[in-house]
Amino acid sequence: MGKLEKFEDLIAWQKARELTKQIYAITNEGIFSKDFGLRDQIRRASVSVMSNLAEGFERGGRGEFHQFVVIAKGSCAEVRSQLYVALDVGYITQEKFDQIDNLALEVSRIIGGLRASIQKQRNKQS
Repeated sequence: MGKLEKFEDLIAWQKARELTKQIYAITNEGIFSKDFGLRDQIRRASVSVMSNLAEGFERGGRGEFHQFVVIAKGSCAEVRSQLYVALDVGYITQEKFDQIDNLALEVSRIIGGLRASIQKQRNKQS
């Protein structure tokens, strides 16, 4: 693959976008939609994954990009943790949890690979 020209080209961002779409869908349903604290927090965390990938990419430098990728990975873990809360209190089914958690794990793995790649590039420059 050639040089990435825009953040929308990042597979990590594309997958994070899908995760955010699914988070918004489940938080619009039933009693989950009424738990404003958890609903808003899990939404913010999922949006944070996408946003940090985009912002870091646009900053231009590998060091800053790496820092934002690390933050995005942390936000992805936050989404996963909050999914457990939603499952434990009965807002989502085990099946829905498994589906979205698997996507969140995939996003996390992709971000981890991106982080490692950026770090290798940074090490070569040193």
